[in-house]
Amino acid sequence: MSKTAFIFPGQGAQYTGMAKDFYEAFPVCRQVFEMASEAGGLDVAQLCFTENDRLDITEYTQIAMLTAEIAMWKAVEERGLTPDVTAGLSLGEYGALAVSRAMALEDIFQIVRKRGIFMQEAVPSGGAMTAVLGLDAETIERICEETPGQVSVANYNCPGQIVITGEEEAVSQAAQKMTESGARRCVPLKVSGPFHSPMLGEAAKKLGMQLATVEVQDIEIPYLSNVTADYVADKTQIKDLLKRQVASPVKWQQCVERMIADGTDTFVEIGPGKTLSGFLRKINRDVRVFSIEKIEDLEKLPC
Repeated sequence: MSKTAFIFPGQGAQYTGMAKDFYEAFPVCRQVFEMASEAGGLDVAQLCFTENDRLDITEYTQIAMLTAEIAMWKAVEERGLTPDVTAGLSLGEYGALAVSRAMALEDIFQIVRKRGIFMQEAVPSGGAMTAVLGLDAETIERICEETPGQVSVANYNCPGQIVITGEEEAVSQAAQKMTESGARRCVPLKVSGPFHSPMLGEAAKKLGMQLATVEVQDIEIPYLSNVTADYVADKTQIKDLLKRQVASPVKWQQCVERMIADGTDTFVEIGPGKTLSGFLRKINRDVRVFSIEKIEDLEKLPC
């Protein structure tokens, strides 16, 4: 049976003005921004819509990105489209969590605001991430293990694109070895920390404490965890998986492959940019892919 998935991107695709057309056109989208502002203790609309030097700082990026994504999802929801399954890459997993109804939106915004702060504080400098293009996962994993210092896989994005993370010198040395081993290119990423690295262990610990203060509900729409690349079986797993996700590799390619294996043939990317749509075409060119980023994109939605 044909299934539809809603998927949500992670940070990196943010830009000034994201979701502004949704905010101006739909009361439900404005309500999302108001809720996020109250929960996060800052003006999220101003953060997203006016030129500023905070939008690319993790502490602020995460609440801004998630608010834009959830506002767009609410507009999609008003069109009457409900997914069979949902997932998100890194920060985007919180968009999937919202779709699953497993946690109240107010709590999700509070958690993500703290998540951004904790991740920013954990490693303010000295970390790096690099995208490795055109090299197989096994070779990348082996080189990470053999390289002195802290370096590991951060993201399994799609065939031919894996991101490594860790200490700046170790990441640089590993990238050099990967180039010598046949990688087409190794591209340093403009990020403020070594995300999804064991170096973020302190952030994960603090996030776990914050998660302990909120309530989870039964999962209404199945969603997949980045940590396991599998469906979250019951609500008792949610908090631990979200805590672990901060310092664990994001198994995005594996998540998509799992959904496809279970009959998902239509993917709707909701959020700024078309990063996940690009990954999907490299993972499986036979699936249908839709991207919702502007109001006019709503007209393209599958019935």
